[in-house]
This record gives sequence, C-alpha cells and structure tokens, in this order.
Amino acid sequence: MRCPKCGADDTRVIDSRMQETSNAIKRRRECRSCGYRFATFERCEDPIEVIKSDGTTQPFDRNKLLVGLMRATSKRDIDLATLNNLIDGIEQELRTKPFKSITSHDIGDMVLKRLEALDKVAYIRFASVYRDFKDIDEFVDELAKLR
Repeated sequence: MRCPKCGADDTRVIDSRMQETSNAIKRRRECRSCGYRFATFERCEDPIEVIKSDGTTQPFDRNKLLVGLMRATSKRDIDLATLNNLIDGIEQELRTKPFKSITSHDIGDMVLKRLEALDKVAYIRFASVYRDFKDIDEFVDELAKLR
C-alpha cells in the first residue's frame, strides 16, 4: 500500500478490524518512511452485475449510488456515515441473493424503501429522478403515496 502523504511503498499494518455493517475490513497503517498513519478499507470483490434499463450491464458501483444519494439528501440533516450504512445494507442484501445480476430498477426500489424510512424529502428527490416523472400529476401522485 502506497503512503498517501509521501508516496512510499513501505507501509505496515497496525490494526485490522471487521466492519460491523459491511463486508469490509478496516486496516490502520503506518508509513515506515515518514511515520504517517492512515486507514484503508478492503471489500469483498464479488462482482454484482447491474442490468440497466437499455439492456446493457455494468458492475455495481457503490460510489455511483452514493453520488445519487448525496444529491437527494443535499441540504438535509443526513451525514455521510448514514448514507454509507444505507448502501452497506443494500449491498449486503444483494450479496445474500442467489443470483449475481440485478436490474437498476430493483436497486432503485431498494433505495426508495430505505429513503422513505429515513427522510421523506430525500425520498421525493430521489424518486423524481429515478422514476423520471413526466408531469406534475405523477409528482403529486407520489406525494400522495407518502401521506
């Protein structure tokens, strides 16, 4: 592992811990050259394919999902750790399924289910992009479902 401060390749692991909510290991490391300490995360590399609405496939990308959630929760009182926990829950649910392909529609539904419990405004923001509302009536219908 390369040191983020000085770029040296010689680092050592100080501590390793399993993350409680995800399939990841957090490692505390120290650079042997400059003494800088930093953390790294290792995640299971078990690819999940996402089938997009146009029929193409791509690997599941938690960062892409995080960006969408950050947009939906912008200026809301929701911290990054909460969003990461939400994504961890989705990823964990996906890994327990017997198949390794899932539609983007199914992932969107999983996100909406969790956002509805977390924050109604973020839910509507995410739904407006995910469901691609065509007019105000569709938007009003979705609001009515929340009430």
